[in-house]
Amino acid sequence: MAAATTTEKFPCSSDQFFAIISNYESYPEFLSEVKKCKVIETKGNKKLVEFQVSVIKTFSYRLWITEEKPKSMSWTLDSGDLFKTSVGSWELSEAGGQTVAKYGVDATFKVFVPGPIAKALVNVNLPNMMRAYQERVKKKYG
Repeated sequence: MAAATTTEKFPCSSDQFFAIISNYESYPEFLSEVKKCKVIETKGNKKLVEFQVSVIKTFSYRLWITEEKPKSMSWTLDSGDLFKTSVGSWELSEAGGQTVAKYGVDATFKVFVPGPIAKALVNVNLPNMMRAYQERVKKKYG
């Protein structure tokens, strides 16, 4: 099992930040490890989103994402190559004209992945991912 959480501040409203994190098809434009991202199905406020990601090797997975605009987003694994389970969320609030975003993810793998590698897959990419979101906010709203 690999888990990671972080809290970051972004210089935009929660509506603006939610617009960025819920525009899945744009992920390959600013998240270097995401090669493809596509909404497969929509049911009310839930979307089935397919990701193709390249970290060490390329793998695909599908998440059911529940959107509670503009306060939160949560997901659970539908299917995929690598993950046995994957759950996570964004929790958004506003403070001092900024969005405070708490991100968390917890995953288990279908195949044996040594602990340090599992942690690296989840944790090492987290700072890079947050930097990419910061850059995206600056580009869109800066």
